[in-house]
Amino acid sequence: MSHRPPSGLAAVSAALLAMSRHLEVRDVLKTIVASARELLDAEYAALGVPDDHGGFAQFVVDGVSDEQWKAIGPLPRQHGILAAMLHEAKAERLADVREDPRFEGWPAAHPDMSDFLGLPIRDGEEIIGALFLANKRCPKPQGGCGFTAEDEELLATLAQHAAIALTNARLYERSRELTIAEERSRLAHELHDAVSQKLFSLRLTAQAATALVDRDPVRAKGELQQVAALAAEAAEELRAAVVELRPAALDEDGLVATLRTQIQVLDRAHTARVTFESLGIRALPAAQEEALLRVSQEALHNALRHSGADRVAVTLARHGNGTLLRITDDGSGFEPAATRQAGRHLGLVSMRDRASGVGGRLTVESAPGKGTTIEMEVPGG
Repeated sequence: MSHRPPSGLAAVSAALLAMSRHLEVRDVLKTIVASARELLDAEYAALGVPDDHGGFAQFVVDGVSDEQWKAIGPLPRQHGILAAMLHEAKAERLADVREDPRFEGWPAAHPDMSDFLGLPIRDGEEIIGALFLANKRCPKPQGGCGFTAEDEELLATLAQHAAIALTNARLYERSRELTIAEERSRLAHELHDAVSQKLFSLRLTAQAATALVDRDPVRAKGELQQVAALAAEAAEELRAAVVELRPAALDEDGLVATLRTQIQVLDRAHTARVTFESLGIRALPAAQEEALLRVSQEALHNALRHSGADRVAVTLARHGNGTLLRITDDGSGFEPAATRQAGRHLGLVSMRDRASGVGGRLTVESAPGKGTTIEMEVPGG
């Protein structure tokens, strides 16, 4: 059976939709490269994002195995044809890249390439990347290039949309960094307040015990027991804050493993029993996993610091066509409809924003003396 490349408006539309579906820069880059290679029926495709030092901050390839890529060695520098894409800001369509005077050779493990099509990815006047294709899978005229003017025009359209997708992904990652910075600032302030109060009480109680040790040993013993209790509380505050400040290993471990680890630490650090159960969850988009993690952290913070709960249960499970996170505690509860101030204090507004930001929804059930249940549902999983 002969190989037939995708063609027509449907194929272009599918490529553009695939690019717009991702928010992480690395995912966007990989999707752009795979889409370009499939759409133009090339054997190899690559996309380089330049750094400020004559090299590439990121370089993504498609059509080269992981073993080949490791054997090729370090990322390329901005020289030869690659530099032309980034500095001359024009398309290059060559019958044989090896015969171009700018060609400077490849590492020994590099696959052999002949016909070549490349062009820059631009955001306004700024060149934010360069897209390369090699070895069109088709019969080639003697001494001619397999890539056509129509291919070049199609790749230019793809590059324009790639610029939008890449810029959006960068903005998303920047906004996420700012959000994380804000959360760390909040946690640092909270940690300072909570631990400072504990240490101040600890100091006063220790001073009282010192004053009483000679004239009233029994009372001094009671004060020292209070010192031990305050020290334990301060240690709990520190442990819990360290868990929240530690970067979530979502990229390496995924949501389920990250949640399980954090909840195990919280269970050891607090007197309340904290449990976690996961039922049939597959990997979710990175943005959804982060939102679910942050909502669970906020809800756990509320349950363990403010509700006086003895038990807190976290479950993550398939629910219809989506994924459901549930955090239930047996604490003091509150009246959600009547306490807007409590809602702000407990971070309910930010939790709802996180849920809606990834296409999900958040519900809160609580009543005084009846505990609290927070649920967040997102599509997929």
